[in-house]
Amino acid sequence: MATLYVSPHPDDFRSLLAIIAAEFCPSPRPQIITEDPPVSLNARSRPTLVLGAGDGDSVLSGASAVSWYLAYQGKKAGVGPQQQSQVWQWLSFADNELTPVSCAVVFPLLGIMGVDKKLQQSSRAELMRVLKVLDRALSPRTFLVGESITLADLAVATAVLLPFKYALEPSDRKEVTNVTRWFTTCVNQPQFLKVLGEISLCQNAVPVTPKTQSAAANVKAADASPAASAAANGPPKTEAQLKKEAKKKEKLEKFQQKKEMEAKKKTQPPAEKKAKPEKKELGVITYNVPTPAGEKKDVVSPLPDSYSPQYVEAAWYPWWERQGFFKPEHGRKSISEQNPCGIFMMCIPPPNVTGSLHLGHALTNAIQDSLTRWHRMRGETTLWNPGCDHAGIATQVVVEKKLMREKGLSRHDLGRENFIQEVWKWKNQKGDRIYHQLKKLGSSLDWDRACFTMDPKLSYAVQEAFIRMHDEGVIYRSKRLVNWSCTLNSAISDIEVDKKELTGRTLLPVPGYKEKVEFGVLVSFAYKVDGSDEEVIVATTRIETMLGDTAVAVHPTDPRYQHLKGKTVQHPFCDRKMPIVFDDFVDISFGTGAVKITPAHDHNDYEVGERHNLAFINILDENGLLINVPPPFLGMKRFEARKAVLQALKDRGQFKEIKDNPMVVPVCSRSKDIVEPLLKPQWYVNCRDMGKQAADAVREGRLKIIPDHHHKTWFNWLDNIRDWCISRQLWWGHRIPAYFVTVNDPSVKPGEDMDGHYWVSGRSEEEAKEKAAKRFSVSADKVTLRQDEDVLDTWFSSGIFPFSIFGWPNETEDLNVFYPGTLLETGHDILFFWVARMVMMGLKLTGKLPFKEVYLHAVVRDAHGRKMSKSLGNVIDPLDVITGISLEGLHAQLTESNLDPLEVEKAQQGQKSDYPNGIPECGTDALRFALCAYTSQGRDINLDVNRILGYRHFCNKLWNAVKFAMKTLGDNFVPTEKAQMSGEENVSDRWILSRLSAAVALCDAGFKAYDFPAITTAIYNFWLYELCDVYLESVKPVFSKAEEDDASRRRAAVCRQALYTCLEVGLRLLSPMMPFVTEELYQRLPRRQPQTDPSSICVTSYPDTQEFCWNSEQIDRDMEFIMTVVKTIRSLRADYNLTKTRADCYLQCIDTATVSLVQKYILQIQTLSYSQAVIPLTANQPVPEGCAVAIASDRCTVNLMLKGLIDLEKEVTKLMTKKGELEKQMEKLREKMAKNDYKEKVPVKVQEQDAEKLRQSQTELEKVKEAIDNFRKMM
Repeated sequence: MATLYVSPHPDDFRSLLAIIAAEFCPSPRPQIITEDPPVSLNARSRPTLVLGAGDGDSVLSGASAVSWYLAYQGKKAGVGPQQQSQVWQWLSFADNELTPVSCAVVFPLLGIMGVDKKLQQSSRAELMRVLKVLDRALSPRTFLVGESITLADLAVATAVLLPFKYALEPSDRKEVTNVTRWFTTCVNQPQFLKVLGEISLCQNAVPVTPKTQSAAANVKAADASPAASAAANGPPKTEAQLKKEAKKKEKLEKFQQKKEMEAKKKTQPPAEKKAKPEKKELGVITYNVPTPAGEKKDVVSPLPDSYSPQYVEAAWYPWWERQGFFKPEHGRKSISEQNPCGIFMMCIPPPNVTGSLHLGHALTNAIQDSLTRWHRMRGETTLWNPGCDHAGIATQVVVEKKLMREKGLSRHDLGRENFIQEVWKWKNQKGDRIYHQLKKLGSSLDWDRACFTMDPKLSYAVQEAFIRMHDEGVIYRSKRLVNWSCTLNSAISDIEVDKKELTGRTLLPVPGYKEKVEFGVLVSFAYKVDGSDEEVIVATTRIETMLGDTAVAVHPTDPRYQHLKGKTVQHPFCDRKMPIVFDDFVDISFGTGAVKITPAHDHNDYEVGERHNLAFINILDENGLLINVPPPFLGMKRFEARKAVLQALKDRGQFKEIKDNPMVVPVCSRSKDIVEPLLKPQWYVNCRDMGKQAADAVREGRLKIIPDHHHKTWFNWLDNIRDWCISRQLWWGHRIPAYFVTVNDPSVKPGEDMDGHYWVSGRSEEEAKEKAAKRFSVSADKVTLRQDEDVLDTWFSSGIFPFSIFGWPNETEDLNVFYPGTLLETGHDILFFWVARMVMMGLKLTGKLPFKEVYLHAVVRDAHGRKMSKSLGNVIDPLDVITGISLEGLHAQLTESNLDPLEVEKAQQGQKSDYPNGIPECGTDALRFALCAYTSQGRDINLDVNRILGYRHFCNKLWNAVKFAMKTLGDNFVPTEKAQMSGEENVSDRWILSRLSAAVALCDAGFKAYDFPAITTAIYNFWLYELCDVYLESVKPVFSKAEEDDASRRRAAVCRQALYTCLEVGLRLLSPMMPFVTEELYQRLPRRQPQTDPSSICVTSYPDTQEFCWNSEQIDRDMEFIMTVVKTIRSLRADYNLTKTRADCYLQCIDTATVSLVQKYILQIQTLSYSQAVIPLTANQPVPEGCAVAIASDRCTVNLMLKGLIDLEKEVTKLMTKKGELEKQMEKLREKMAKNDYKEKVPVKVQEQDAEKLRQSQTELEKVKEAIDNFRKMM
């Protein structure tokens, strides 16, 4: 076992990092010791990790090395080289950026170092600056790297732990809301909680006495040894240490006195300094202009002061619908008219008619609607076809419960016809609820083409599909094992079977049983070999099924049983003699190597029974009662028989043992009953040839599945496909159009139910009679028919959905134009159950693939990566995110659900932890944008509501930017007829148009590759970081001087055109994902060609890379350098609290090219950095005395004139620290590059990067040394 040596100090964050990382390790975890490592190990510092015997190569020292090793073991160091590189960068950020300022701020409060007020103030400013960098990085993310917690989060969270505990007051935390949200998420992870306990965030930054309980003690808890406790207290202190502590105490007392004086001042009348206004709560503004449904919304009234989803989302959807924007006919005479832009057709995965919107639907629809709107804006003939599934079992269960609750009647009391009428009545009252919810999400579906799988058009297609496939012999009758639900009295599909994993003995509730039933045990018992004293021991998890055993199987090569060939064993409860059969399926190494065989109640045993021609004895009826068994078991309920059989075996002395056994129990997702394999005559689809065709379509590239890692699953299923049972013992659904034939003629012998020869199918009873008469060569009057009572599996009608919605088998215009479709987008969990079946049935019945591409999105999980579950209280209704809900409202939803009271309490705790203040109103646009931003191909989605709220703030930023820009454009602004550059643009205009072109290219590529995070990131960055943060700020001087002279007016006019282009194109880029806010803002902008431009943004063209081709890498590089300079100046200003004072800034450049570049962008630097004047200097020109110095890059040093405000000693200290850091970095790099195998093992590109880093560091170091010398001369 490894040993981890850590500091006993409870606030030693370096040791805490190592201990938390150890918590993620697989067992056995390292032993934690709170003392110095043995001298023999040559460990430089704690934490130290000793692996194995602790020889030279197995000792790791320092927080970074130790935590990296431990995180790697716990798979928390990032997935793949790219993520691991990002994790390293964040480790470096924690070490070099955060740790020094965190210590400088917190240590004086802990009495660890003296208090220099000026130094502390500047340290606080520096800490906030660094935290704001982190805040920006976290604004679109839940975790720093990837979608789950990594070492990056561990390292940065422990680096900011002390500031959050002791220094960051509530007002500070408000400035970095993303960091606070992320930090809270991290420290509430189980591993953090185990080490740190509950963290109390700082309320008031005052000197504190930290707790003495160490983190290691938290982990060891009560069982820590006395030796470890002694070590935790540390060795006796020396005289020098005691003197040092006395000095600290004295300084702390002085500091306390200062604090008390400050507190007294606070009680006096308020000073002139104004308090910072508190952040306003999210405002709710409603749209109150009377607008009849379908009429256009008022866009003449002024925009409200701030963004409010309720205002923005009002009235637009009915207008879009009324205008026919969502119909493929829009803008063309006929759908058959040739469209050079092409056709896009996608059908919705039909939600269950019983369903209500959940986050899976929201994700599906956010992606599908974004794609549909994008294709529509590209000018394609676009159809997104809505529909709803009749959901056989789910709907029947809902209506049965309603009948029993309201009238005390079962469906059998009503009879089949009356019950089906009740279902239709329910469907007509409640069935379109999900359609209303889809409209709330802004889904641009063509509602005139909405289909229900029980509609006459679709029902006719289902009937036709069955008859054609039955006549061809693809559908056939057979008696086989099915998944049977005794509660529902029906076979169910594999997707309706939940696999409940048990680790051992478990008691589970089963419908119809008062007491819980035991599962997860393996019972061993003996069968006596007939005619001898010998016995064969077998084992089973379902002991009651031994009543249906008809053989014992052993492996053909098992030496233990070779002498039993040809022998039989005696059943203990009847006179059944059962053969010992030899079969390869038996695992010699499992148990005794002998297996009981129950062909009628186990899928593997069924195949053994077929191979060896064994008897199939069915011991269960449809209700789960025992049949075909001897008394006293006859008529018993199956799980009562479980106990009775076990006792009877004990009484006969044939019971051997019972032990825990990990197993999977099949549970019916609808009824929660235990699923039984049961022999039933049913209808099956022969899938072998169809499955091969579907697999070949992907292998040959005719059908594309994205992401392609799903190919393995596709081939695995289809290459090993079993025939598909399509019978369901329900009343609600498509009744099977098959008839059992009885012939009243002595020449025809009576048939059996399972004999397919006696079954015919027909579109009507008359057609079926004619078929039967022809088959048996008798007249029709001698034929009696009985239609099958069963209905078809819901997946059968879903399988033909892509063409049944267009009227197949009839030749219709829609079928000719829109089939095959373009794309199917759905969740990967129904790849086989729905997608594969659509492909198989499409090829079989139409000879065509139903679509060209399949895009599969991931599963939605909560912010902690847990599956959405009602019992965890983490299931989120998208409408609650859109409109907002209080914590009490969330609790009420649980109380009204069917959850067990204990589960309700647990779920409410989960809600309280995740949503202490409820869920704020985020709006549809923010929810859609967040879901698209999360949709990383192939990964599950950990949805954090706080991140959705972040996108609502983005909407507000967008709102304010457009409002400001419209004011800047003015009422009389007229845009040019075409977006184009005039050649008079200034550097800022050229740069923003370059960035706009880059965003257009990224969005275009992202939509084509289904890379939604790339699209959202490109749009978010353009609007927030480029247009708002840089361009709008940099052009303010242009507009403020617009009326000075003709040249200024011309500059402002050119600038306005560039600004308009950014707004108009930026809104169009965003429209597919945020349809409401973009429509609201777009309607306020003037049009380029008012007479011919479309009336809505949703049918305006999507920005195209051919039109917006102004991207310039040179301009982008130049501006990147300029922004580095600007950020450096801003950082220096923050260091010296120059909030209002504008200072002169001298930029010392390495060469004349850099001087020229600075001069070119001098106005932008001056404006964006709030400088008085910006003076570029060559390397040889002297810098005036009295400047604060910061290095922007190896090309430029910033010198900020402080006019007597400078603290020279402080400047030297800072530069000395920087010098030390640079020297340390260079030493590490040199060590790395000096290794013997460096040139062989390290890729050439990395070697080049290392050499460049070393060169840049060397240049920076020389500049730092020079700056230190300059300051010392001034002292």
